[in-house]
Amino acid sequence: MKHPLALLCCLAFATAATAGPLDEKRAEAHLQAVAAGNVEALMRDYTEDAWMDWVGGPLDGRYRGKAAIREVWQKFAALNDGQPRPAKFGKLVQQANPKGATLETAAEYGGKTTIKVWHVLVYRDGELATEVWQIAPALKVGE
Repeated sequence: MKHPLALLCCLAFATAATAGPLDEKRAEAHLQAVAAGNVEALMRDYTEDAWMDWVGGPLDGRYRGKAAIREVWQKFAALNDGQPRPAKFGKLVQQANPKGATLETAAEYGGKTTIKVWHVLVYRDGELATEVWQIAPALKVGE
């Protein structure tokens, strides 16, 4: 019978299509590492050929590869004299399929200068492949 086989295939696809708590836990840990200024923890997340688009502010630019991303995180930490930043986050929203998961959230990082950011994190094969850091001064966080 073709129908039971088709149903099985659909169920297998639906199960594979939903990323789970692992991606969310990794994204939450990543955001906490940003707030803490923990560059080593941040760097463990990225693929070797990851890229980051930092849109706005003094660190604006596209960063390709782990070395360039490490540099930008070191600069970000230095902007707050290497001290942790108080942070609050909006709801983490996830979209996923078998090829990967995208997580988005709003964040507000305190410190010497308060920064509101729209984060988009793209995970492929369980690793952070792409990150968008959009400076968003009018963003409402946690509302």
